[in-house]
Amino acid sequence: MKTPLLQPNVLIAIPSPHSISSLPRLLVFAIAVLLLLLLAISSALAQNKPVLTQFIDKIPAASLVDGADGYGPIQENVPVAPILKNGAQIGWAFITSDFVGTTGYSGKPIHVMVAVDQDAKVIGVKLVKHSEPIVLIGIPEARIAVLTEEYVGFDLAAATNDSDHDLNIISGATVTIMVIDDSILRSGIKVARSLGLGGLSAPETSNASQFEIKTDATAPEDWVTLVGDGTLRRMSLDVGQVNDTFAAMDDPRALNRPIEHPAEETFIDMYVTLVSIPAIGKATLGERGYNNLKAWLKDGEEAILVTARGQYSFKGSGYVRGGLFDRIQLIQGDMSVRFRDRNHRRVGDIMAEGAPALTEMDLFKIPAGSGFEPTKPWRLELLVHRDIGAIERLYTTFDIGWQPPANYLTKITPPAYEADASKNFDVANDEQAAKTALWHRIWRDKAVEIVVLSIMLVVLTAAFFFQGLLTRSAKFTFWFRICFLTVTL
Repeated sequence: MKTPLLQPNVLIAIPSPHSISSLPRLLVFAIAVLLLLLLAISSALAQNKPVLTQFIDKIPAASLVDGADGYGPIQENVPVAPILKNGAQIGWAFITSDFVGTTGYSGKPIHVMVAVDQDAKVIGVKLVKHSEPIVLIGIPEARIAVLTEEYVGFDLAAATNDSDHDLNIISGATVTIMVIDDSILRSGIKVARSLGLGGLSAPETSNASQFEIKTDATAPEDWVTLVGDGTLRRMSLDVGQVNDTFAAMDDPRALNRPIEHPAEETFIDMYVTLVSIPAIGKATLGERGYNNLKAWLKDGEEAILVTARGQYSFKGSGYVRGGLFDRIQLIQGDMSVRFRDRNHRRVGDIMAEGAPALTEMDLFKIPAGSGFEPTKPWRLELLVHRDIGAIERLYTTFDIGWQPPANYLTKITPPAYEADASKNFDVANDEQAAKTALWHRIWRDKAVEIVVLSIMLVVLTAAFFFQGLLTRSAKFTFWFRICFLTVTL
């Protein structure tokens, strides 16, 4: 007789659903945490890769430079790639965002691929990625493409001696075009210097005396002396000067709509200074105003004071709509800074004795990590437009230069510099180091908020995975929910 497979009185123990689900829930939680860590690590690694790696396989060499048929490998010390034609190198390709900040009106970078030859002349330009709203929903991208192609033939070596050039701006896309123009020029010059193109070379690092801001310096208390000794720099333009500048343009339409005011009438009377220097800040803003400025600035940040009077506003109204001041930008060497509304404050009054009646008085913050050096000269570029049609404008620029007078500086002698045998000018690393330093500072400033947020996310994740334990007590669940939402708000 065969033994039955199941004995009638034998009980088989079946695990409860609660005991089955506990282990998988713990396992899922551990996997989720691991995936988050892997995502963070992969994001960090991706940020360290040159932007060029994202586009070099997507943009055919022939679409960048006529006749080109391929790229060589991306260089290790500088994120550039050789451009090849019939196996021979004819130039170098790079993405502007690898060398300079290219943040546009949208707050996101505008990536432009540029090609330069051995003479430091631009031989190809292509807009490869952007998020500019005016281009996405308004102005055809083809118009932007045509404008960028006009840079072919531009001499970057000559631009290091003469920064002025005709700027063809599409009305309605002022900020976008200015960012593209600035990024092509500054990144191109950096690449040319790092590779020795067009006779350019890396700036020499020497043991000569350098300077730092003298914190115990004093400044004159009256406006006339502040202007006279260079503490405040002035640019005064009358209507005649502006009309003459537009009249000298190649476009004849600039003559058709002159400013119909007396030639000697003030167009703009503008003053600038680096107000984060203690002596200058106290002289122009007063003791209380300077203390408020210090409270506003964080470590590594500087600020300029811009004041003006006349019929033209250096602020305009664009910042009200988009948060970006499109009429001014600060330039220092190969570095430039555009100002957003979050980095702006109005000044109630100038405290220096004898200050004129000014219609605009504003502070603009220079972010840490921008590469700005307060001891070196810089200039503020003013963009002036002229309407030539219902929706068309012509543009020109005027510069007001500033450098710290000697009495605000103290001389220092840096330690001996040991030059690298290769003497490679790794500009990409310098730019990346500045960006990294900025992000490190931001994370340090937000350390408390980050810790609290991390704890809350862990608690919330645990609550999702262990709902059974959490909901055993209705009272505990209620108060847990109320407390968590209160902290969140």
